[in-house]
Amino acid sequence: MKILALVFSLSAVAFAPIPVMAQQTPAKPAAKPAAKPTTTTKRAPLARSAAKAVEEVTPIEEDSSVNLTEADLVVAQRVYLGNIPCELGSAVEIVPAKRQGFFIVQVKNMRNARYYMHPVESRTGAIRLEDPKRGAMWLQLGNKSMLMSQQLGKRLADECMSPEQLTLAGEMKRNPPKGLLDPVDPPPAAAPPAPPANTN
Repeated sequence: MKILALVFSLSAVAFAPIPVMAQQTPAKPAAKPAAKPTTTTKRAPLARSAAKAVEEVTPIEEDSSVNLTEADLVVAQRVYLGNIPCELGSAVEIVPAKRQGFFIVQVKNMRNARYYMHPVESRTGAIRLEDPKRGAMWLQLGNKSMLMSQQLGKRLADECMSPEQLTLAGEMKRNPPKGLLDPVDPPPAAAPPAPPANTN
């Protein structure tokens, strides 16, 4: 009987439900949020009026290494200022800069055409302003002016005339100056000698 009881107790232990241990797997790291697609948006080009406004308020780098002489300052006083009309509906505006003898020269309706200019000695007697950093030159003659880009090798504005130049150009049309190849006028005839005084 003892053996039979022992067999029953062993069989009960053998068929008892065994708790299943859940395998502990390492926790997976939280998934990273999907990266947002980067979209590069190109900026639309500025309208001409907006670009002109930006250009006007952008300061021009001043060249402080240039020292003007007294002769340069005298020439600077003869530069025509204001809005000067040019051919093909263009215009050049010249205003004095903060520094004495220097000018800001700007072409109407042309981007990147603003210059910081100062007088340069001219052998021909013409008034010449230059911006050596940007490679531009303003040449003021008696009857017209022009703006040239030495970097581009072309004229940016031509046949520019202030009111004073317009008046002189009209006078030159009415009375054209003699050319170098025109014949020279003969000298005026000498007056006949006075008769000798009568001593009798």
